[in-house]
Amino acid sequence: MKDIIDTAVEAGSFKTLATALTAAGLIETLKGEGPFTVLAPTDDAFAKIPAADLQALLADKDKLTSVLTYHVVAGNVPASVVTTLSEAATVEGSMVKIAVVDGKVVLNDSAHVTTADIAATNGVIHVIDSVLMPPVPASV
Repeated sequence: MKDIIDTAVEAGSFKTLATALTAAGLIETLKGEGPFTVLAPTDDAFAKIPAADLQALLADKDKLTSVLTYHVVAGNVPASVVTTLSEAATVEGSMVKIAVVDGKVVLNDSAHVTTADIAATNGVIHVIDSVLMPPVPASV
């Protein structure tokens, strides 16, 4: 069994995620001990973001790091636990909303878990079909 990064790279459908994690300097973290639960957007999920917006995001390391860490929950949270939760705290610091609709897990009313419980040595990957954006803090 491989770690989260190697498992995702081997799957072949997370090239944009791997590029983003590299740009944000998060590869070593997610190769670390963990455990981590990664909500992994596919290349198709990233393709839903307009190209110019995606390029801007990849060029802004702070914002990119915020978006990517919003896809990580500390600990190993399998689908059997996810389906009992209404929200989960992300490494980014904000909560991600969880609902089960027609037997499928939906995050923040928009992203669907398409494949759950891909095991890795340092956690678990749940594949999602949209990129999650952390809430924007209210300006004071």
